[in-house]
Amino acid sequence: MSGDAAGGGISRRRLGGGVLALGGALALAPIPFADAATTIGAGAGSAGPAGSGSGRPAVTLRRGSPARAGLLPGPLERLVADAEAFLEPSPAHPWYAGAVLLAGRGGTVALHRSIGKAVRYSAYDETTDTGVEFPADRQIAMAEDTVFDLASVSKLFTSILAVQQIERGSLALEERVASYLPDFGGAGKQDVTVRQLLTHTSGFAAWIPLYKEPTREAMLRRLWDEAPTSPPGGVYRYSDLNLISLQLVLEKITGRALDVLLREEITAPLGLQRTRFTPPPSWRPKIAATEDMRQPWSGLDRGLVWGEVHDENAYGFGGVAGHAGVFSCAWDLAVLGRTLLSGGAYGRARILRPESVELMFTDFNTDFPGDAHGLGFELYQHWYMGAMATPRTAGHTGFTGTSLVLDPTTDSFLVVLGNSVHPVRGWRSGSAPRVAAADHLARAVPVSAGRGRSAWFSGMAAGTTATLTLPPLRLATGEGRLRCSLWWDTEPETDVLVLEASDEVDPAWLPVPFTTTVTSRPSGEEAGTPHPAGSVSGWSGRVWHRLHADLADRRGRRVRLRWRYATGAPYVGRGVYVDALRVDDGNRTVFDDSRHGDAARVEAAGWSVSAD
Repeated sequence: MSGDAAGGGISRRRLGGGVLALGGALALAPIPFADAATTIGAGAGSAGPAGSGSGRPAVTLRRGSPARAGLLPGPLERLVADAEAFLEPSPAHPWYAGAVLLAGRGGTVALHRSIGKAVRYSAYDETTDTGVEFPADRQIAMAEDTVFDLASVSKLFTSILAVQQIERGSLALEERVASYLPDFGGAGKQDVTVRQLLTHTSGFAAWIPLYKEPTREAMLRRLWDEAPTSPPGGVYRYSDLNLISLQLVLEKITGRALDVLLREEITAPLGLQRTRFTPPPSWRPKIAATEDMRQPWSGLDRGLVWGEVHDENAYGFGGVAGHAGVFSCAWDLAVLGRTLLSGGAYGRARILRPESVELMFTDFNTDFPGDAHGLGFELYQHWYMGAMATPRTAGHTGFTGTSLVLDPTTDSFLVVLGNSVHPVRGWRSGSAPRVAAADHLARAVPVSAGRGRSAWFSGMAAGTTATLTLPPLRLATGEGRLRCSLWWDTEPETDVLVLEASDEVDPAWLPVPFTTTVTSRPSGEEAGTPHPAGSVSGWSGRVWHRLHADLADRRGRRVRLRWRYATGAPYVGRGVYVDALRVDDGNRTVFDDSRHGDAARVEAAGWSVSAD
């Protein structure tokens, strides 16, 4: 469920005629590949070669070094160290009893580590707020292949299954749900569309206790009778009811149960051996335990849940539900992530077409800033994606402590699986371990200097102010100007970089307007962007920009220039890089940081010289 606002999302993009931006409203034309997508096969991955007609198989995963993945080893080592810190009180209780961490880029898994315990507690003692531990010989250490109850990460599998049906023409994104399920249309839901289910804009309440009904038929009747709490399409409200409804649509149009669809359309084609609903009892020793479920903190009295679905409503549906219930391990999730980053293919298996993946990663919720959402995937959410968050970064979390984050811009992926409701859900709060892991993986992706081998780097500290100050410079002419290269990736609006100046006449630090220019691709034309407030925030597209600031109004003055980078808490972006700093005064260069003497006079508070 989305928490903190993450700033504006990406604009709606034209996708081969499938998505058109018309007057600020979203119009969805028939998806052009839907009619041709009927021969994907009984297992969607049996369509043959994956390489866009090239005959070459798509990328598959292998273990390798950080260097092979194009990642820096230091941040990955810190990722593990920080994750281990959350095994201790943070602040009052451990965030999880254990976790499995997996990080990679391209086809290389550069980090796959298990920490802590998969099974530690037999119960929770509410009188002392302590966990009752199993004897040491009955506790089970976390392992790389430990299976987790994914909770809401399950929604991604349901969403993929839905988009497969859109490809095949048996499901339409803008069609009313009631056209597939007539009973759904009661209580004011007659106009809810498939897209609104996938983007959580249906108007459903966030949650209702379906599990309290005595039968499946009664649970469905409760859902049919549930009225929207707001008009469909009017607000964003994350709701499990959306994906439960989508499950029922899929089962109706395919004639197959959701667990069968998962097996035939996703896990079998991709070779996911440890991903399924309702794991058999033989899996139990390799499954991470979840919660001692008892009232009042739980809706049901079940005792220690271990090897069965944790979510109450999914439990009511027999463990197979569109919103929760999938069990999986880190490697299988990484394979799924690699498949999506490769446009829907893995090796010679294809489960989606590239256009479909692009659609899933497109923000349909631009009317709801901070709640960017593709089809099933959340987008641009710093509250768990940390510094990996960009307008194209996609992912999801699960209540049990799970998460998957995919960054197409850097081709990187992160899996964090923790049993954070073990022994009880009240012990953990926030999403700090996920954020810390994402921050470290983002930092592990190097940034090449704009010129030379290094650049000034702002760092990634939250809740701080860092300044990079040039020495005093006398500008004798009216042709003074600052030029440099600039790269930024910050949490929008919260983290801001400002160019400021001070001199004898105006001793206070005041913003200096500037213009940034980046070469458009592929035309090569120049596109300049004015920044009248002298500041930037958000995402620069992971490319260097050339900056120009006019200093004509400082003629005859002894001026100082500085970059001031202020960050909020608790989230940050990848940071800011400044390179090739140069100040000209007419035909005379008065400062150039490529000259050792000039660079030595720069005052860096919180900034450092970085080669990556």
